[in-house]
Amino acid sequence: MLADAIRSAAVILAARRLSGQPGPLLAGGLEPLTVEDALDIQRDVSEMLGNSVAGWKCGMPGDGRVSVAPIYASTVFDASPCPVWVREGQVRAEPELAFVFAEGLPPRERPYSRDEVLLAVSKVHLALELIDSRFYADAKPPFLQSLADGLVNQGLLLGPAVNITHALTAGKLAIRVQQGTRDEELAGVHPAGDPLAPLLWLVEFLRQRGQGLLPGQAVITGSYAGVVNLQPDVPASLQFGALGELRALFHNR
Repeated sequence: MLADAIRSAAVILAARRLSGQPGPLLAGGLEPLTVEDALDIQRDVSEMLGNSVAGWKCGMPGDGRVSVAPIYASTVFDASPCPVWVREGQVRAEPELAFVFAEGLPPRERPYSRDEVLLAVSKVHLALELIDSRFYADAKPPFLQSLADGLVNQGLLLGPAVNITHALTAGKLAIRVQQGTRDEELAGVHPAGDPLAPLLWLVEFLRQRGQGLLPGQAVITGSYAGVVNLQPDVPASLQFGALGELRALFHNR
């Protein structure tokens, strides 16, 4: 894609993020054709929003795809009530672990080791990724358009910090959801089998692109139970196995 087309696509997606109004798929030469196109659109959206990157979502790559998107500072919360875009009366959220960095990992020539990454991580929090798309619900965007849009992220709710050692071995976590009369237990499994693996991939992916992680940034690496639909304005509790409990209350923006 030419720079003008990338910029025009980013204008559309940035405006939808700010307004909360979804729209049709990118078309007319504005649709990304490659992973690099999609990442360039992500970059331009970030510039237009003027919103610092407070974290990243990531997953293991496969089939020529990469799973990486920024999470913006104005959409990261650590207390309730938490403002979200509510769709069809539901709040869509994904139960995850968030790795928070005390030390940055700046770009450098040689790769970071696993031990170096762990030394930079100060805390692991229970978290809910807040889900929303800038496309109409029935649009079914192809992967590259979803990537350009930030992989349906609308923010992040950070819960309590938990034991790091236990979090690193949490390949499986039973997720108990309680809200109103609902009391449901989900058989939670991390999509990578190891919550640290996508983080290690992200560190190397960013390094190869001349980027790094900054102190204070949080990284989420995959949902233990897909998307969980919650009600707005009703207190909710999510128990992450023996790791701990996250309580949340959501309000529409």
